[in-house]
Amino acid sequence: MSAAAWQTSDVHELMVDGVRLAYHVHGNGPVCLVHPGGPGIHWPYLRLPALEKHLTMVYVEPPGTGNSGLLPDGDYSMTRYASFVDRLARHLGESKVFVLGHSHGGFVALQTALDHPERLAGIIVYDGMAFNGPELGEQASRNIDAYVGRRPPGDPLAAQVLQAWQDDPADREEQLDALRRLLPVYFKDYEAIEGRLTDWGATIDLTIDPNRKDSRWDIRGRLGEIAVPALVLVGVADFICPENSARELADGIPGSELIVLAESGHFGHLEQPDVFRDCVVEFVRRVS
Repeated sequence: MSAAAWQTSDVHELMVDGVRLAYHVHGNGPVCLVHPGGPGIHWPYLRLPALEKHLTMVYVEPPGTGNSGLLPDGDYSMTRYASFVDRLARHLGESKVFVLGHSHGGFVALQTALDHPERLAGIIVYDGMAFNGPELGEQASRNIDAYVGRRPPGDPLAAQVLQAWQDDPADREEQLDALRRLLPVYFKDYEAIEGRLTDWGATIDLTIDPNRKDSRWDIRGRLGEIAVPALVLVGVADFICPENSARELADGIPGSELIVLAESGHFGHLEQPDVFRDCVVEFVRRVS
């Protein structure tokens, strides 16, 4: 597909093995596919206008998310997600692309680097890690407890976060409600940024596929196989994809670069937007 064709409109779609894959294009410059977290979180929370001044940002709606189709067999494995990234990169007609993956999207970026390195100019693993499964939840629970312990006795935000983490949502609406009540722990200084989150918070949405199969994943033993340029970004106060997991990535991926965002949690592009932008732009310039 020619660059001129896919740069003329915001929303596009590609059929991959009978499944609709939607994506959105903004900006100019080297092509960077942006894979959101979740799984199932809709892409607008990760809109990055500051980077669109330097890069052509292709925001992916992964299968099972938003306007994209559900996978009939429920196989939402990292390998499957990576295959969709590969198909989209080929469809765009670019010789190589960057992939920026946030949270669960960072897992996908790592898997793409293993499965389809020939497609990649580099990966930006933004608050990601090398495994997914019970260990992730156990680590996050410990960090939730630490967050609550740092708050003043009787603090309402601490109580709200703890209850939201302990809830067992029965449907999409309950899951969205729990996610919104958890937001304070996702930021290093929630009180400082809360007033700027109204419009952003309204973008948060998710898709649930009841047919989704368990997708445990662990590539810690394969990090040394990653041979594409890699930037690892992490917020110092990220509770769910924390700094220790980012350091594990950086230690394991040959030649990778680790940057710790000192004033951020899980959403450094909101808490430190200028620093976040500069880190990504400098990485792209350096490896291009």
